[in-house]
Amino acid sequence: MARTDFGRIACSIARSAAIVGDAWALLVVRDVAVGLHRFDEIQRDLGVATNVLSDRLQRLTDAGVLRRHRYEQHPDRFEYLLTDKGRDLVPVLLALMAWGDRWEAGPDGPPLILYHHDCHHITEAAVTCGQCGNDLTADSVEYRPGPGGRPAPGTAIIGTVLTSPPIE
Repeated sequence: MARTDFGRIACSIARSAAIVGDAWALLVVRDVAVGLHRFDEIQRDLGVATNVLSDRLQRLTDAGVLRRHRYEQHPDRFEYLLTDKGRDLVPVLLALMAWGDRWEAGPDGPPLILYHHDCHHITEAAVTCGQCGNDLTADSVEYRPGPGGRPAPGTAIIGTVLTSPPIE
């Protein structure tokens, strides 16, 4: 049975899932974001098999989310750092963390808290409109076809004729 190539679906969620759509990939990005940069640090933290970690690091590097930086020669040793693309993924992780804190934290509460340097407060992530600043929720948005869309499997909205007014 052939595996679906989500990177070929005309959907930004599907294309993103092709890169970070498994728990190990997300946890690797989380670890690098919080300051674990070396293979052994990440492997020790996650307890993941070395071949699985090698695969995820390679996939994330190939996708431009991480970059390898040599920190030692003879033998070569590398650390992994977020690229700009990887740094742009951090708010996604923070939103996922906020959802998990609300629905999956358990009776002990969230396992991690966020301190915002700009306002000096403990905070939580929120997805807001880039125009008005209001929260984006399931009830406050409508999905419309975009310029890169095309009718194909996995892209039902693209083939739908919407009756809403055009985007201004």
